[in-house]
Order: sequence, then C-alpha cells, then structure tokens
Amino acid sequence: MKQLITGDEAVARGAWEAGVRFASAYPGTPSTEILENIATYPEIRSEWAPNEKTALEAVIGASLAGARAIASMKHVGLNVAADPLFTFAYMGVNAGTVVVTADEPGQFSSQNEQDNRNYAKAAMMPMFEPSDSQECKDMLLEAFEISEQYDIPVLYRMTTRVCHSKSQVELGDRLEVPVRPYVKNVRKYVAVPANARPMKLKVIQNRKKLMDYSNNCQWNRIEMGDPTLGVICSGDCYLYAREVFGDGASYLKLGFTNPLPDELIRDFASKVEKIYIIEENDPYIEEHVRALGIACDGKNLFPLYGEMKPEVIRSVVYGEEYTMDAEVNESVIPRPPTLCAGCPHRGFFYELGRRKNVMISGDIGCYALAFGAPYNAMDTIVCMGASVSLGHGAQQVFDGIEGNKLRVVSVLGDSTFFHSGISSLLDVIYNKSNLITVVLDNRVTAMTGQQDNPGTGRTLRGDVTEAVSIEAVARALGFTNVRVINPNQLSEVKEALDWALGMQEPSVIITRWPCVLKKQTELDKEEFKGSFSSVYWVNEDVCIGCKKCTRTGCPAIVFQVAKKKSSIDPEKCVGCSVCAQVCPVQAIQLVEA
Repeated sequence: MKQLITGDEAVARGAWEAGVRFASAYPGTPSTEILENIATYPEIRSEWAPNEKTALEAVIGASLAGARAIASMKHVGLNVAADPLFTFAYMGVNAGTVVVTADEPGQFSSQNEQDNRNYAKAAMMPMFEPSDSQECKDMLLEAFEISEQYDIPVLYRMTTRVCHSKSQVELGDRLEVPVRPYVKNVRKYVAVPANARPMKLKVIQNRKKLMDYSNNCQWNRIEMGDPTLGVICSGDCYLYAREVFGDGASYLKLGFTNPLPDELIRDFASKVEKIYIIEENDPYIEEHVRALGIACDGKNLFPLYGEMKPEVIRSVVYGEEYTMDAEVNESVIPRPPTLCAGCPHRGFFYELGRRKNVMISGDIGCYALAFGAPYNAMDTIVCMGASVSLGHGAQQVFDGIEGNKLRVVSVLGDSTFFHSGISSLLDVIYNKSNLITVVLDNRVTAMTGQQDNPGTGRTLRGDVTEAVSIEAVARALGFTNVRVINPNQLSEVKEALDWALGMQEPSVIITRWPCVLKKQTELDKEEFKGSFSSVYWVNEDVCIGCKKCTRTGCPAIVFQVAKKKSSIDPEKCVGCSVCAQVCPVQAIQLVEA
C-alpha cells in the first residue's frame, strides 16, 4: 500500500516498521511531527521529554535495556543533547538506536543555521541523509541494522524541506524485533577514562569497516547522464539539482554520508569533466572531495547560507534571476508575525515595554515577537533557558557599577522553564542575584504546536499525570518573593512589576493564563472560567482616534484611517479586555450577550 506522507510521517512509520519500542523528543520545528506521529503507534512507548538531553539519555537507557529506540530533535536541540551523544558513540548500543537531527537551512524558525553533519564527523558516528519520504522510511530501517551491526548509534540528518514535503511511500509491515537481554558490562557501559580509551579505539576501527559499507551501499550511487558535468550532492540538494540539470548532468547521489565513500567519489570523478558540489550550509562534502585531491567547484560559487533551491542554482550556474510578478509584488503587503488575538503575553509586554531603565533578557518561544513594535520589550535572545542565566550575569555587573539604576528582567515561557530554566534559576538564588524572573505560563508548549509539558498535567498520549507547579519549584529553590498574576489584568501586571523593581532581592513573577489556541482540559475550564467567551466592540461615537488600543498589537484591532476611528473584528476578538483597559475614554465596550 502507498500513502502520500511527509518526511516526518515517514520517519515515524519507519520507526514502527523497524520494531522500535521507545521514542523520546522535545518539540522543535521541523522535527516536532516525528514524535507526534510515532505516538499514534501503540507498540511504541512515546514520551515528550523536558529537553533534548533528557530525551536522548532516556533513549540510551532504553537501548541498553535491549529495545530499539529513537530520539528526534531540531538542529539546535542536538547542541543540548551533545554531551550524552559523544559518549554514547563511544559506548555503543545494545539494541539499535537512531538520533534524528532536523536541520533548518534558511532559518525559518531558528536562531542559527548550523550544519549538524559536523556532529557526525566529530562524534565519528555513521550518518544517513534521506532525500524524500520513501527514503526517510527505508533508510531508517537500514539505520537500525547498521546501529546493531557496528555497535554504534546512528545520526539521521534531515532538513526542513525533507521533513515537511510529501511524496508517495510504499508501506511495509512491522518487524517484531525481540528485546535483547541486558547483560552487565562495566567495560562497555561505564565511561570512565580507563574504559573510554579502548572505546575510542573501537570507534576508529568501526570507521574503517563503515567505509567499505559507504562505498558499496545502495544509498550512495552514481547516475550517469551527460559526462561533461558531474554533481555530487545529498539530501534535498539532490532533488534541487535534478530539477535544474535533469539528464544534462551526471550525479553522485549520497545518502550515507559519514564516512563518505572515497572509492566511489574517485570513480565518479574519473567519469566526468567538471564537478559541482551542491550542498546547503557548510562545505562538508566539498572539503572531503578536495582532500582527496579532486578539483571541484562548491562554496567558491554557491552561497554558504540559506537553501540551495533550484532558483539559487540557476542563478549561480546560468545567471538567471527570478523576480516576482510586478502586479503580484504590488499586492503583497509585508506582514510580520505577531502575537495572536487574545495571547496572554500581550498585556504583560504592553506594560513591560513602557518601563525605563530596564534590560529585558528574552528566550525562545512565541514571546520572542515582543522584541519588535509595538512592544519593543526584548533586548536579547540566545537560546533555551539563557534568559535567566544571561540576565543574572548582566545584573551582577550592573550592580557593581556605582550609581547604576539599570535592572534586568528575564522572561521565559513555561516549557522553556522546564527545558533549561530551572538550573538557570538555581544560579540566581545560589549567587544572590538581584534579578527579576518572569515565567509566562500559557499552560502549553505553544510555539511548536500545542504539545504538553511537565506543567500541563498531561502526557504525550493524553494520560493524566502530575502537573508540576512553577510556583512550587521556585519556592523550593529558595525564592521567597514569588507572585502569580493574570497577565490580562494590566493593573496586576503593573503592580507586580512595581513590586519586583522596588526591592533589591531576587523575585519571580508567574503570569498564568492559557494560550488562546489551547484545547482546554477540565482543569483549565475550572481554573479559567469564562475565558475566551466574550467579545468587545468600539463605540465610534466615543472613540477619539488616539490609537492607544492599536499599541497593544492585537490583530483584531483595525484603525480606520478614513474615519479616524478604531474597530474590532468580532471574528478575531476573544475578550481578553486588554484594549478596553488601555482606552482612555472607555470607547471599547463589552458586547452584551
């Protein structure tokens, strides 16, 4: 049977067909849908982890216990998981294990554009790179076999287009792979220096065996067309190159890319006159080809950043430039992303952005949008959890400057708090930092698509579990100045900020209100009674056209230039009331039921 599915869905199917029994991940675009789809297979125990490190460590535990296991994450997530990754490569597996990294050339929803093929090289791990959904499934089955045959975890590198594009996939049956016996083996599983030294030797020896596999496997192949031009590529770049050159070039299509196939590369080079290396981001393949003494063109022609889409290749090779149709271009209005109507972050950032002598340390989440107009309420963003520890370091320096009045407010979301904010908050209380930490608890992992986290009281499968209290965690760490507020009530927000800024002690403010897009649980309905059930309108007879309501940044509010009056789209308004509180003449009123 064939199905039209995305690469992420195909990986999930491949995990099921490969007999995987355990899967763990932290959501992050473009990898999120992998675990969401794996969770639909009851044979696989699937879990959201607090972060990528704990996800991989849980997967390592499952592997040592004898079950095939898989961890998935976006490219920056592998940075978080790098600590266990490198040591796991030394130790090896009991049952086959695959680590999926979903890279993002073009930076659509990420803070950097790193190329995680370099991780495979640094950790000396075998690596696969699928090009389409069929390969996503088929290669994954092979990856588990390679993992067990060579006693090493496998890195499985995807990119945004491979993750989210659809193609037909021939589905297969599940392999019922038995759980392998767990045998105590301290020399293999205890990574102290005395054991780790021979472990590395095993990895090096493995690499020599894997080179033979790389040169002879079905995933690395030569496709001869016109011999005047040869293209070496992997992943989605193979499809991009095929679209541009068709049969007017020959191809070395690489799907197993660490170690790279030296003999195959030399053979291909001997059959073509000129070689292009087409790859996204780093010159990973190019550097290897050049090291073999083979002349080629790569990043000397093609850009070091962004996606290597057909129009990019055509521009470089043929000088063809593609411009948007003039009529279409005129009709397209620049539309920056914005917080949703009714977003519980809006009232908080409206108030915070008006404060003076404040440095705002931000984090990864929907609330990152607060850096721009109309809030202008975020001064720095680095990575998950960094808002608190970065803010702590800045505040320590500011406090050492005589006469300084600058205070730091660190802002992060609930999922980010559980991901890596707790250890940062521990740094604050341990080192007596005069920092204000604000946790924006919208009751779900909103930015990546409404996934549960340790604070929601629900697991990935929807089972009821312990809902971790952010307030209780802060108090347990030793914070005595802790407040929980409703961010839609501007008076509460203002008073809480005044309270925190008015003391010379560390404090924690928790804004607690659900994301407007969240499917509310019974507990949510009980706690947040009447939320999102009302609508506001503008009485034009009272409105003075001051535009203060538009400064809340709500997309439901439209200023009618001709009338010089504001209006509210009733289809978008969810009754958060922030605009009504801002209006100086009470022109914004509640629609009576």
